Amino acid sequence: MSKNKKSSLSEMLAEVVIHGMQEKKGNEIVRMDMREVNSTLSDFFVICHADSTVQVNAIAKSVEDEVYKTLGQDPWHKEGQGNGEWILLDFIDVVVHVFKTEKRSHFRLEDLWGDAQVSSYQSA
Repeated sequence: MSKNKKSSLSEMLAEVVIHGMQEKKGNEIVRMDMREVNSTLSDFFVICHADSTVQVNAIAKSVEDEVYKTLGQDPWHKEGQGNGEWILLDFIDVVVHVFKTEKRSHFRLEDLWGDAQVSSYQSA
């Protein structure tokens, strides 16, 4: 697969992820473009947070459902669904982080990857 085709597929996947987050009112959604960042394996990180563990789980489920419905793809790996404070969905080219508000403040992924290009999105 050509690099441009892979890149456009990962961009489409990131957009579907963002839509899934917006469907469940994810807060402060950001897409971090990791393609020009050294030592990263995925093209994008998509991050949001919610005020409750119930909403964190609902957002993660919405993302999974939207990606499967649109692209027929399941996450390669999932973590954190037991406690609902930080759920990670790894779609290989796009890694999804759904945090409970205080966990996002604590880990500050946007600061750790400060050289990534960041785009912000609002929930409807």
